[in-house]
Order: sequence, then C-alpha cells, then structure tokens
Amino acid sequence: MRAVIQRVSSSEVRINNESVGKIAHGLNVLLGIKDDDTEVDMDYIINKLVNLRIFEDADGKMNRSILDVDGELLLISQFTLYGDCRKGRRPGFTRSGPVDQAEKKYAIFVDKLKSQPIKKIETGVFQAEMEVSIVNDGPVTLLLDSEKNF
Repeated sequence: MRAVIQRVSSSEVRINNESVGKIAHGLNVLLGIKDDDTEVDMDYIINKLVNLRIFEDADGKMNRSILDVDGELLLISQFTLYGDCRKGRRPGFTRSGPVDQAEKKYAIFVDKLKSQPIKKIETGVFQAEMEVSIVNDGPVTLLLDSEKNF
C-alpha cells in the first residue's frame, strides 16, 4: 500500500463540478492499493498517518501530528501510485489491485481510518473521475509505502 501525504491549508475533491469532499487545515492523502495488500498494510499506513509529526510546533519545527493540531483529512483512491514506468512510454499497472478487490480494501481502509480520533475525514469516490484541488502548506509532501520501499 502506498500513500502520498500532503500537508494542506485546504483541499477539495469534485466530481462533475460538485464537491464530494472538502477539508481545511490537515492532510490530503492519495492512496494506492496493491494486488496483495492486507489489513497489516492498512494498519501500518493508518498508524503513520495519525502519528506522523509533520505539523509545526510553536518553534517552527515539524513536531506535531494531525491529532495534535486538530487537523482534517481528505482521502482519495489513486491506483496510478503503482504505475510502473521503467519500460516503454506507457505505465503498466499490473501491481495495482484488481478493481473489485481494491474497492473492498479501500472500503475497509476508510472504515479503519474513521475509527481514528481525527476531527474530520472526507473521501473521494472510488474509481470516479475526480478533480482534486490542493493548497499544499509548506509545501510538505511525503511518501509512505507499507513495504518500506521508501
């Protein structure tokens, strides 16, 4: 499982010009699900999201988590995070989870995430064509991989 985490001042996801998820200060998270991801992978990513200290404290150091700053979170499924661009000119997506399995895993991930004490959690719509607006704060952008590849 992979996640691109961005510390944001605000973020919104729209489908057909209609807002389906919107947050203020917090995290925008793009989530990629791999074919063999398990709940262990989900728990690893969720634990990191909740506890990662990427918000500034009074001294300007990244020392506070989303919980510490009472932040919000917008989660968006992103199968292209497993796109393989090493060969040719078109990315391959053989590592991305099959749609039906990935959708079930995404739903489980969302339920697990919503059990966390985060102020507000919004999501995009799985497999929808979405427009995402992100006001990156910092900018701060980090990558997570449950296999710890980076």
